Amino acid sequence: MRFKSLTLLRKICSLSLVICSLVFAGSIVSNAQGQDKKPKVSEGEAKGASAINSAPDAAAKLAAAGEFVKKYPKSPLRAEVSGYLVGQIDQVGDAAQKLALAETFQKTFTGDKEQEAIQPVILDAYLAAKRTDDAFTLAASILAKQPENVVLLTRMLIAGTDEAKRQNPKYAPQSQQYGLKAIELIEANKKPADMTDAAWENIKALLPALYQNMGILSLVSRNSAEAQTRLEKAATLNPAEPFNYVLLGSIANDEYQQLATTHKSMPNGPQKDEALKKATAMMDKVIDLYAHAVGATDGKPEYQQIHDQLMQDLTPYYKYRHNQSTEGLQQLIDKYKVPAKP
Repeated sequence: MRFKSLTLLRKICSLSLVICSLVFAGSIVSNAQGQDKKPKVSEGEAKGASAINSAPDAAAKLAAAGEFVKKYPKSPLRAEVSGYLVGQIDQVGDAAQKLALAETFQKTFTGDKEQEAIQPVILDAYLAAKRTDDAFTLAASILAKQPENVVLLTRMLIAGTDEAKRQNPKYAPQSQQYGLKAIELIEANKKPADMTDAAWENIKALLPALYQNMGILSLVSRNSAEAQTRLEKAATLNPAEPFNYVLLGSIANDEYQQLATTHKSMPNGPQKDEALKKATAMMDKVIDLYAHAVGATDGKPEYQQIHDQLMQDLTPYYKYRHNQSTEGLQQLIDKYKVPAKP
């Protein structure tokens, strides 16, 4: 009946996180040509920018941009051209192709700001290609210059947690440091100056998930007390999220197993009786947490495997505490079901 924490982690779906990207829509020259506040461009520059816009895909656009930069290296449109290309490359789905295009971009657009702009795209490609060492090396380089880049800090916490779920704890310590910093920035409401209010609200909404990820990393590091604190915080912030109760139940079950083993090895007497009380109280805690998790996952096909595993562990515990009867168990589970959205 022991519910293994690390076995459970392999069953948990990776948290999906949408990171804001630099996507420039529309024509490159639409806001530069014909406005008094912007520098005028030559007919050749306008045609070159138009050729970039009309190219059929990111590779063709990048090739056209290369020709543009050769002819007009100091064009007032260069910043808009480079930003537009970053956005186009970022939308490429194939990681290998994205990385190849990003590397070509780096050879074409060599300015410091241009190089910085393409780094998040390269990082994304590294992670998608499972080049995790390269991703963490690049992230460390970026964060050395931008220590409060909350988007990147969040991204790398989740990347490290995903690796831990795949039984690779190599990045857990570094990811925990990134996660602590991200949580600190969010809880202090330190919105980046260049981030919109809507984007910041999206980042703030990730706080419960960040605490959950930190809890998972604590489990990987075998620090159950720290994991419990972080997961309880996550559950408080998002009571409808079932995995927090799954993991908290697993931690409590491990503690119950230890208490039960200790009780069995003790000689009869008051101390053994007290040990039994502690073990029984911990079993009751496991029952409640598992029932909470079962209720929160009930009727959700994506959680069916975890739901069924929990019921296998929950039922004998409940019967043991209720004279081998399951009477009242369903009512306990029902108490924790998440109401259906209208």
